[in-house]
Amino acid sequence: MALALCPQVLCSLGGWLSLYISFCHLNKHRSYEWSCRLVTFTHGILSIGLSAYIGFIDGPWPFTHPGSPNTPLQVHVLCLTLGYFIFDLGWCIYFQSEGPLMLAHHTLSILGIIMALVLGESGTEVNAVLFGSEITNPLLQMRWFLRETGHYHSFTGDVVDFLFVALFTGVRIGVGARLLFCEMVSPKPKWFVKVGGVAMYAVSWCFMFSIWRFAWRKSIKKYHAWRSRLSEERQQKHNGHLKTH
Repeated sequence: MALALCPQVLCSLGGWLSLYISFCHLNKHRSYEWSCRLVTFTHGILSIGLSAYIGFIDGPWPFTHPGSPNTPLQVHVLCLTLGYFIFDLGWCIYFQSEGPLMLAHHTLSILGIIMALVLGESGTEVNAVLFGSEITNPLLQMRWFLRETGHYHSFTGDVVDFLFVALFTGVRIGVGARLLFCEMVSPKPKWFVKVGGVAMYAVSWCFMFSIWRFAWRKSIKKYHAWRSRLSEERQQKHNGHLKTH
């Protein structure tokens, strides 16, 4: 069964690579990272929609049926995503654009998807992890594009940052903790699947610490800027009052 899925994964890899090459041709005046992030943004939107449909509509529900046999739709989505992660990991290694934490995240994602495909089970919770991991991805890419185009320091940039931090904290950490608990107490999933779940959640917490640190620094910077602006306004009013006398 696993060998039969290899052509599907290879087609997925070829599709993402072709999309990347197309973006490179369409954006010759941009960097290679610009095109890669367009691919990442496309995958994020696609995987969010597909994994949400599987989790909320097609089923089974990951919080009550972890370790269930994979459905055909789950297999197709996992193969599609596996091809993407292989492409992106190869790109990151070739261009040396990411640190050890992101490389660990991609490696764990690849191993987790392969494990679910080989076992023929646990696609339910792996799909749920995919949804939780990707739901913040489009916002992360939007943040990068705003920086590149000089529009990050704006109201739009603030909204994107707020939504990113809120979704990461609420979904990836909050809902992720509930999903991990259901995975651990259920007798169905294999022990190494549970270990993989713990490893992915630990990586999420590593990301969370750096995100909270960034959010705190930005909040302090915004607060000081507001205090400075308020002080200047008061000074101007005070000077105007003195001139009238």
